[in-house]
Amino acid sequence: MQQALSILEKYYGYHSFRPGQEKAIRSILAGSDVLGIMPTGGGKSLCYQIPALLLPGITLVISPLISLMKDQIDTLTSMGIAATFINSSVSGSEVGKRLRRAENGEFKLIYIAPERLESERFRDLLRTLPVSMLAIDEAHCISQWGHDFRPSYRAITGLLELLPKRPVVSAFTATATPEVTEDITRYLGIPPEHVFLTGFNRENLKFSVVKGENKQDYLLRYIREHKDEAGIVYAATRKEVDSLCAFLNKKGISAGRYHAGLTDVERKESQERFLFDDIRIMVASNAFGMGIDKSNVRYVIHYNMPKNMEAYYQEAGRAGRDGEPGECILLFSAQDTIIQKFLIEQSLMDPERKANEYRKLQGMVDYCHTTRCLRRYILGYFGEDAPEACGNCGNCSDDVELTDLTVEAQKIFSCIYRMKERFGVSLVSQVLKGSRNQKVTQFGFNRLPTYGLMSRLTEKEIADLIHTLIAEGFLALSEGKYPVVRLQQQAAAVLRGEEPVIVRKRIAKRQEAVGDAALFERLRMLRKELSERDNVPPYVVFPDSTLREMSESLPTDRGSMLSVKGVGEAKFLRYGVLFMELIREYTESGA
Repeated sequence: MQQALSILEKYYGYHSFRPGQEKAIRSILAGSDVLGIMPTGGGKSLCYQIPALLLPGITLVISPLISLMKDQIDTLTSMGIAATFINSSVSGSEVGKRLRRAENGEFKLIYIAPERLESERFRDLLRTLPVSMLAIDEAHCISQWGHDFRPSYRAITGLLELLPKRPVVSAFTATATPEVTEDITRYLGIPPEHVFLTGFNRENLKFSVVKGENKQDYLLRYIREHKDEAGIVYAATRKEVDSLCAFLNKKGISAGRYHAGLTDVERKESQERFLFDDIRIMVASNAFGMGIDKSNVRYVIHYNMPKNMEAYYQEAGRAGRDGEPGECILLFSAQDTIIQKFLIEQSLMDPERKANEYRKLQGMVDYCHTTRCLRRYILGYFGEDAPEACGNCGNCSDDVELTDLTVEAQKIFSCIYRMKERFGVSLVSQVLKGSRNQKVTQFGFNRLPTYGLMSRLTEKEIADLIHTLIAEGFLALSEGKYPVVRLQQQAAAVLRGEEPVIVRKRIAKRQEAVGDAALFERLRMLRKELSERDNVPPYVVFPDSTLREMSESLPTDRGSMLSVKGVGEAKFLRYGVLFMELIREYTESGA
């Protein structure tokens, strides 16, 4: 490993490896096949580039994008490392020339597009090279269950069988669920003990889901508030990208756009302007970002919900690659689900893969509706444990209060039960609202005891509640284009009154000044002390809204403290007395 460290210092300018890098490199140099799962910005490329310089012969790197190859080759060349690439931008005669130069030992790394491996003639040409390692970038593309499956990646095993001597295989990805990991290792024959997972957690990123706001207004306000910062705005369709980019430019914000419908020249120009900070904002489809090493992206906003968590986490992970704080915001509306279902239905996937895509989409919908810690949800999706609350996501912020939804949940569960668990969220919402919809009367649901039981709410509000209960595990949706909502075991206990439904509800931020800013800050400091004492997030003690009301009404006795919203008997005894004493001391001192 001393040689590896010397190369790290000489070419890359670092004095130590990041977590996971050393183990992967050590295994590769020992001749073992490896799979490295490291978060975006975790330094995956180093794990195969450094061994490539130490192993005899050539390393072939399978890489999915021309722009990604170019970035890597430019970086390596600038460091004095001999490398080249072969993809559709290279002519046939030039391909032959580069392979001959490689055979003569002029290159240590050759980046190859996976589609090339489907050509028998090209594979035959590779047989003449002294290949010591086959490195696979974006390895999730191998798995048919991955979010970006590329059939051409399946030609890798054919190449391995064809080469005179089987090289070391190293595969790397930033996003792989346990299911995808198993698929990759089985396909490549990598033993479980040579899978190196450094963890998916990006502690510097703050995750938030914003619902019920005008998306354009929110986007414009956020960008103006962060006018000196670089950001990416992802949209679901090319039309949405064009529309949003035009909207921002019209409002005086210099933004570029990037999607597959633009020419290569247009995409390249837009990308270069963003990389060099000529523009601060890039509005893009999911075609943008893979391998784009712009470290100072401070925020990523998803204007529409992505199709699955793998895609979301990879795209959101382009914020804060430098380790500095970054913000990842998802603007959600029910229309997003409809768009993604349409895209799945229009695809040419086989029925089994479509069913899997619907399942992944539901996981994304659940993320948008969960009231629990967003970071915990993400890490759990990738099979990683996490604390109940991270303290750095929209659902763990101070502007959250615990809300009892037991009664509402009982009404919803009862209605679903009486509808025999055969219908979707929309029809259940209509029955609870008391809609006179033709389908409601056709099935006789207007005669159910639960008909109109939640008439004070809108159908959308009822549907949102149902989706929250799905995300919390009380309900489940069947897979497919038309999912049916069903009761889970937890729901039975709630119906019997044996279990409450308590969720965290985000409070809209109040813009007006608090009654006494100095007192408010002292109340926050006390809350912080108590939260650390009891090992709970601050909002569990009291949310900001309760502290604001205390700073305004100045309660100094039991009755006035109990009249503050968010202070019940139990909390008064546990915390309220201490806050009351602080307020009394504050007012008596005349501070």
